[in-house]
Amino acid sequence: MTKLLKTFSGLLLVIALFVFACQDKNKETIIKGKATLFVDESIFPIVEDQQAVFETEYDAKLKLITKSENEIINSLMNDTVKIAVLPRKLNNDELKAFVAKKINPKMTHFATDAVVFIRNKKSNDTFIALDDVINFMKGNSVNGIKGLVFDNPNSSSVRLISELSGIKVTPQKNIYSFNTNSEVIKYVAENDGMIGVVGVNWLTQPPLDMQNNVDAVTVLSVKDKNKQDYIYPSQDNLAQGKYPLARDLYIINCQGYSGLGMGFASFLGGERGQRIVLKSGLLPVRMPSRKIVIRK
Repeated sequence: MTKLLKTFSGLLLVIALFVFACQDKNKETIIKGKATLFVDESIFPIVEDQQAVFETEYDAKLKLITKSENEIINSLMNDTVKIAVLPRKLNNDELKAFVAKKINPKMTHFATDAVVFIRNKKSNDTFIALDDVINFMKGNSVNGIKGLVFDNPNSSSVRLISELSGIKVTPQKNIYSFNTNSEVIKYVAENDGMIGVVGVNWLTQPPLDMQNNVDAVTVLSVKDKNKQDYIYPSQDNLAQGKYPLARDLYIINCQGYSGLGMGFASFLGGERGQRIVLKSGLLPVRMPSRKIVIRK
């Protein structure tokens, strides 16, 4: 009987160790496991590039789902998703809601990009004034603008233009709204006189099937209200704070433990992630180091 009990106990121990090993194998860490991220559609290309390199270097799988800014914020607040990438920080009211639920979101600034105006290359005009855009949104006729085309009524681009103009952007006569940045670029590429409003990342890193449409549009230099100069959204102008439609990109992690949210945020802000940002045409938070080899 004692021998039988020992055998049974040994069997239970083996089973317990096997179960523990399986659980440990599937356990998420900062560089291992699976996680879902909601990504603002206007900045998807840079996040997709970062994901590809991160997954190559680590035993991790990130599922990226594009959403509008409002949809992502609502999903974070409702605990539908724990990790998100947005072109802004959470505001005070949003942070208070998380604190009430005893959640302390970690927000990591990893890049600066820009909302840009585009027009068909058939036009020789490469400049636009914010005052002209605002006047057009008020219903006034403006030379060179037949219509404004936005990506999504709930997008970060619409929010930024609404804040700058003091006018809520809604679909109306000569103001159109699609679902994605790629649809806006395609429409402007096919329709002369239309002004598109998109995230610059879709133009610096377009998917291969969009290249022809990107080649058919021009990114416009913008004159801010009460300013004299027209500013192009280059890395240098973003770094100097000259471009009026610049915005900071953040990864927001509400996991509350050391998971892939923390690991991916560290990667984005680290040497490799910042080098990817620099190569993309956006502005990294810190300039990656360069090693110079001097040969005799």
